[in-house]
Amino acid sequence: MVGTASAGDFTACSQFFANGKPPVVPVRAEMLPRPLCFSAFAVLHSGKSRTPIYVAERLNRALLLDARDGQRTNEFFADARLPRGERAELEDYQGSGFDRGHLAPAGDMATPESMAQSFSLSNVVPQYPVNNRKAWATIEKATRRYVMRASGDVFVITGPVFDSNPPTIGSHRVWVPQHLFKLVYDPATSRAWAHWLDNRDDATPGRPLNYEELVSRTGIEFLPGMK
Repeated sequence: MVGTASAGDFTACSQFFANGKPPVVPVRAEMLPRPLCFSAFAVLHSGKSRTPIYVAERLNRALLLDARDGQRTNEFFADARLPRGERAELEDYQGSGFDRGHLAPAGDMATPESMAQSFSLSNVVPQYPVNNRKAWATIEKATRRYVMRASGDVFVITGPVFDSNPPTIGSHRVWVPQHLFKLVYDPATSRAWAHWLDNRDDATPGRPLNYEELVSRTGIEFLPGMK
C-alpha cells in the first residue's frame, strides 16, 4: 500500500517547510515513516531503512552567524522516540567503515540544544568517510555561503537515495545510500536547485540539478504547489 506524508504530520514544526507545506512523498507503509520534530530541523524517518527519508531546515544569515560559535558535541545517540525495531543504534556504525553522516549539518546549528540534537542517529546515514569529509562537506559549505548572501530565509531539504537492494550495516541492517541530495530553495528569488552526490569516496560534486530533475529522480514533490 502506498500513501503520502501529509501536512498534518509536521504541525509542530511546519516552520521548516516553505509555506508550511512538507514534501509529498510516495511512501510505502512498510517503510514505516515517522515525522520527528527537532528545534532546528524536521525529519521524516523510515523504520525500514533506519535512516531519514529527508531532513528539512530553514536557514538564514542570522542563524548561521550564531552557528559560527557553536561547539560540536560529537555525542551521537539513538533516538529514543523511535521504537527499538525501527532505529539505528550506536553499535551499528562501530567498525562498519562508514561515517555517521549528518543530513542537517552540525555547522548549521545555532544553539547548544540544536547542536546536541543534530547528533541523533535519526539525522544521519552511513556515508563513506572521504565522501563525508570532503565532497559532501564542500556542498554543505557552498549552501551556507549562499544562505549568507540571501535576503531572507532559505529552505534546505537533504536526503538519501537507495538502490533496489541496498547494502546494510550492523545487526539492525541500516541501509547504505547510493546517492545523497541537497535541495536549496530561496523564496525571495523563486529559485530552487539540488546538489546530487554519489555515496563513494571518489565522488566529486558536479553541476547542480534543476528542481524538475530532482523530482524525476526521487519521485518526491519537495515544494508542493510552489514549483
